[in-house]
Amino acid sequence: MQGLIGKKVGMTSVFDEEGNNIPVTVIEAGPCVVTQIKTVERDGYDAVQLGFDEKKEKNTNKPMQGHFRKAGTTPKRKLVEFTGFGDDVKMGDVLTVDLFNDDTWLDIRGISKGKGFQGVVKRHGFGGVGDSTHGQHNRDRAPGSLGASSYPSRVFKGMKMAGRTGGKKVAMISLRVIKIIPEKNLLLVKGSVPGPKGSYLIITK
Repeated sequence: MQGLIGKKVGMTSVFDEEGNNIPVTVIEAGPCVVTQIKTVERDGYDAVQLGFDEKKEKNTNKPMQGHFRKAGTTPKRKLVEFTGFGDDVKMGDVLTVDLFNDDTWLDIRGISKGKGFQGVVKRHGFGGVGDSTHGQHNRDRAPGSLGASSYPSRVFKGMKMAGRTGGKKVAMISLRVIKIIPEKNLLLVKGSVPGPKGSYLIITK
């Protein structure tokens, strides 16, 4: 699918023509540079590699410096492959937010916020015990029984337990574009997207 690499700026709200207050996420979408074009003959599949966000040359290793020099651009922090461009682009082309139109629908992927090691109430939405009768105390947020004891004498794989939460790939499907500000490469989409401010996002049509 055609798309761009973006960066989450933050959230705000805007009013539509009918006066409704709509929560939106502000995304800096591009400009992205075409750093490589892959073909079936040479690479086994068709794809276009885009680069986004400037990176210091001293922090870029020599092979990647040559890779960007071949594309005629400066080093980039984020590289992502997209399909569906066909022969419309060539090496060194700059793609901007003009790739999208107002009132279209986009899929946005990113890494969710990491929340560290969390218990079952926060991680899986367990209800907890509730009352404190029959001698129960300080076990309100415990997971309860994990299974039988004598047989099978183990915890089944996939049991919902405490553990590391967040930091996973998350896809938000069919988010509506509320507004595009082309002079600043900003994209306003309805609702929230995964990740903290400043995190990278993959935006596809």
